[in-house]
Formats: sequence, structure tokens, C-alpha cells
Amino acid sequence: MDKLDFETTSCWEAYASDEHQAAMRELADRYVDFLSRCKTERETVDYVVTRLRAAGYTENFAHDKVYRVFKGKTVFIAQKGRVPLSQGLRLIGAHADTPRLDLKQRPLQEQAGIGQAKTHYYGGIRKYQWLARPLALHGVVVKENGESVRITLGEDPAEPVFTIADLLPHLAQKQAGQTIADAFEGEKLNIVLGHRPMPKPVTEETAGDAVAPADAATAPEAANATSSDSTAKKDAPKDPIKARMLALLHEKYAIREEDLYSAELQAVPAGPARYVGLDGSLVGGYGQDDRICVFAALEALLTADNPQQPQCVLFWDKEEIGSEGSTGAKSRFFEYCIEDLIAAWQPAARLSDVMLATRALSADVHAAIDPDWQELHEKLNAAVIGHGPCFCKFTGHRGKYEANDAHPEYVGWLRGVLNGRKIPWQMAELGRVDGGGGGTVAMYLAAYGMDIIDFGPAVLSMHSPFELASVADLYATRLAYTAFLEK
Repeated sequence: MDKLDFETTSCWEAYASDEHQAAMRELADRYVDFLSRCKTERETVDYVVTRLRAAGYTENFAHDKVYRVFKGKTVFIAQKGRVPLSQGLRLIGAHADTPRLDLKQRPLQEQAGIGQAKTHYYGGIRKYQWLARPLALHGVVVKENGESVRITLGEDPAEPVFTIADLLPHLAQKQAGQTIADAFEGEKLNIVLGHRPMPKPVTEETAGDAVAPADAATAPEAANATSSDSTAKKDAPKDPIKARMLALLHEKYAIREEDLYSAELQAVPAGPARYVGLDGSLVGGYGQDDRICVFAALEALLTADNPQQPQCVLFWDKEEIGSEGSTGAKSRFFEYCIEDLIAAWQPAARLSDVMLATRALSADVHAAIDPDWQELHEKLNAAVIGHGPCFCKFTGHRGKYEANDAHPEYVGWLRGVLNGRKIPWQMAELGRVDGGGGGTVAMYLAAYGMDIIDFGPAVLSMHSPFELASVADLYATRLAYTAFLEK
């Protein structure tokens, strides 16, 4: 008799063989390298494009394997299948942006003997987690002539890092009694950039030359020296530490302060991702929400061979701030790409036919039940780390507002896909009712009428500078995405 009840399966038990363990570790090693190198959406897209080109993908939509990058931060990828496009795509959508600190438009300031960069946080962060830790600067500065200058500072061990100074406990009595929202102000997330001032201009006084009392013979020379000293003091910068920071930036990158107005600079945790635990069973690092899904989806796509259904993978920007902007999931970029794909692959097809027949995954991570905060989860419907990728039927908040709420027919079909390949999976909600909630790209794709559900690995310390994911979940997620694309 078939087992009537259901229990999730540990991926460690499902993939205990030496063959699976070797494949799991090989995948995790490459993931740790990817996570260490790709800390912004631009860097992630660059990595993706390099892998695509090596696999024979082209920007010419007349070919069978194609891609298109939009503004360096969003990428559309498609591969032709054996059935026509009008029968729909197998689509996986993930996001390449992550919570961080963005430098303000005019960031540089000097106060109390310290040169700083002012920031505005991006996405949902807990501000105190970004204090007193090594930070690196990544991004791009665009000059008025259109030249784009890439910047990465603080990752090379030979380079200095940056940080945000924290308040010492001796002076934090008032702060200790405040709420987190009041104790940690966004305007005080100022990054320490420097301390040494610009050297003063050389004058008679600073050179140590004593000027003799003026007499009739020396009076003109003394007057000239006094005038020179006055000019030098007048030319001395008002903020010498800021002036030196600008001089160093100009020396290294040939940029001026005005160029920072057209810059996109991000402060991110410095240093590589690492294995965590005595057994190295976890990966710790910045940006796993949602780059673990980007990596797993790309790996799944590149291993698919001669697929039956046309395949599409999308990596978006701006998910962490509501999928807004021209590079977010609310934009028409995806729709325009599908229109061009139809024109190249099946001109007689209609956009509506393709969209309505498409089955999609919103590849995004889920909150794993925290061993120290279990009361915040409803345990019967909570995700357990290491038990495979997690379906989330709906996200949203309160009474399922702004949720996709996937249809049961689709959930049943997906269960069959994974069970057919004996891939562990689970289903969960994001916290207790009225105690959690969030958003993904699912509802923006659902607007086209396609079936879609959120599906990705469970993560601990989500949105922190050092998130934790299971090596086994990464492996199972890659297999699950492959199974979906090939079904």
C-alpha cells in the first residue's frame, strides 16, 4: 500500500552516493567562486554572458541559442525546442540585484578628521549589520563624454577596505534603550574612506626658512615672500582630507567629483564567500538572495541538450525595490524580447498564445526556519534547510495581498516533474500569518496568464551581509531546474 502521509526528504540522504557527493562538491566549488566574484548585478550579467558565449549563444535572434542584455543589468536568454514557440516556453526568472548600500549622488564629505562617503541603502537591510565590518566598493562611473570606468576597491588582499564606524558601548546607553529603527539612522551609514589630509602648499613658513627683519635692501624680497605665503594659504583646500580622497580617485581612475553624479557605486561586504561548518556543508557569503538561483538556473540551462520545449531564462534587476525601473520585471523588456523571438522563430505565432501556454518558475530563495527563532514560523508550513528547493504558493502580505497564489493544477504538475526524478522538494509559507510576507517577480509574469510559482532553496540570515545556504540544496535546486526545463 502506498504511504499516505508526506514527509520531506533530506538531500543529504537522497544524494548520499559517492557519485552525487563528488558532483555536489564540484558544483559548490564553482558556486563559491561565482559568489565571490559577482557582487553586483552588472558583474553577475558579465559572468552570465561569458558563460553563454562559451556555450555558443549569440545576440542574433535568427539562431537557436540567443541572449540579449539590457543596460548591463538584465539579461534575456532563450533556446529553441523541438516544438514550436506557440506551444509555450519553459521559463525560469531570477533576480541579480541584492540589498546593499549605494553611494549618494554627492557622497564625499569630511568631518571630525575623517573622510566619508554618504550612502542610501537599497532594499531591505538591517542597518546595524553593516557597521564595523570590512566593505568594498564596486560599480561604474560614467563621464560626460560617455566613457565608462569600472571600479572595484577592497577585494584584493593588498588593497585597503572600507567600513562604517560603530558607536562604542561606553557611550551607547541611550541607544541601547531605543528601538532598532531609532537607534540606527540611515543618514549615519557613512563609509570611512580616509583620514590623511592633502599636504599643505609649501611656503616660506612651512619650509622652515626664517625671514630676516626687513631693511631697505631686503624689503622687496620680504614683501614678495609674504605675498607668496598669502596666496598659498588662500589656495589650500577647505577640506584637505576630502581633497586628498579626490586626488587619489583622480590618480587611479582619472575621475573628478562631478563624475560621481553619474556613477553607480555600491558598498558591499569585502572578501570571498566561504564554506561554513566543521563539515563544510553550508556556503556563507553575500548576495545569495538571489544569486544562488541565478547560478542554478544558468547551470540547468547550459546542461540542457536538444530540449522539447523552447526554454527561456531571465535575470532581472530591481527586484529588491519592487521590480521597478526599466531593468525590473515590471518593464516591457521581456515582452519586447518575446516579440522579437516570435518574429525570428515563428512569425505566424501570436504573443498571447505564447504567453498563455508558458509555464514558469519565479526562482527565488525562501526563508529557512531559524533554529533560534522557530516561534516566528508556523512549523507545519516552514522550510527546513537541506530538504530541497521550496515551493511558495503565494508570497504577498496579510491576506495574500500582492500575491500570485499559484493554481493547484500547476502545483500538481510540478510535483510530478520532481517526483519522477526523485528530487527532494518542500512547500512553505514565509513566516506566521500576519507575521511575515514579501514579494517576488511572480505576479508580474502571472499578469500574462502563464502558470508560475516561486521556487528556490531555503536560506538562513536572508538579506544579511553573510547569508547561509546548504550545499545539498544548491545541488538539488540545479537538478530541479533541469528537470523543469526538460519536461
